[in-house]
Amino acid sequence: MCVCLPFVCVFTVCVYVFTMSECLTCVCVFPMCVYPQAGSDGESLGNCPFSQRLFMILWLKGVVFNVTTVDLKRKPADLQALAPGTNPPFVTFNGELKVDVNLIEEFLEEKLTPPRYPRLAPRHKESHTAGIDVFAKFSAYIKNPRKDTNEALEKALLRSLRRLDDFLRTPLSEEIDADAAGDLPESRRRFLDGPELTLADCNLLPKLHILKVVARKYRSLEIPADMTGVWRYLDNASQRTEFTSTCPAEREVEIAYLDVAKRIQ
Repeated sequence: MCVCLPFVCVFTVCVYVFTMSECLTCVCVFPMCVYPQAGSDGESLGNCPFSQRLFMILWLKGVVFNVTTVDLKRKPADLQALAPGTNPPFVTFNGELKVDVNLIEEFLEEKLTPPRYPRLAPRHKESHTAGIDVFAKFSAYIKNPRKDTNEALEKALLRSLRRLDDFLRTPLSEEIDADAAGDLPESRRRFLDGPELTLADCNLLPKLHILKVVARKYRSLEIPADMTGVWRYLDNASQRTEFTSTCPAEREVEIAYLDVAKRIQ
């Protein structure tokens, strides 16, 4: 698979997220290298929301980058030496190692700036925190094996999703007509902060995708149909290459949670 985006790099950045060698070659003066976690076959993209988050950021920035998946079971010695004991993803820039995904995001937003690269930070501060607890509630729910606590954990997850749905259905300030009378109209925006993807979406969408796939597979739980804001959000994401081309196959997500999703007893 080859990712070629319309831009020539002006500095060297390597983003590492372990998986195996499927090399994406692009013509670039100073190459950017991305190493994501490999899937079950040791080659395809594996399930890692943090890796997808970085992929989406780089894609939205318009950066040409090379991708080599690295199988953790057969991790090359040079990568072990580069970041011993470090879990992916991580980044090197001019020999400096960066291992925290939040710091990597800040670094990319600081270095890849206008006019060459778009700003991706949300304009509305509430967009930063929308859905902030959804993945934690999902993780507690899917890892729980106890029948006596399953219902409470499921309700907590659904409440969290409902808060996200309320946010997505509530109009942002620029959607409100100050001169209009009556109740506020429901928002029809495509993403968290408006019509375009931002850093907030790069963080949330990969996690929502995992939630949707895993909850359906291992708990027969669907995101409720009446959460129209969440479904509109996911449908709009499915129309963007930045999301779909960086998303692992659903089968990879299911395999990743095979031993994580606990059977209710």
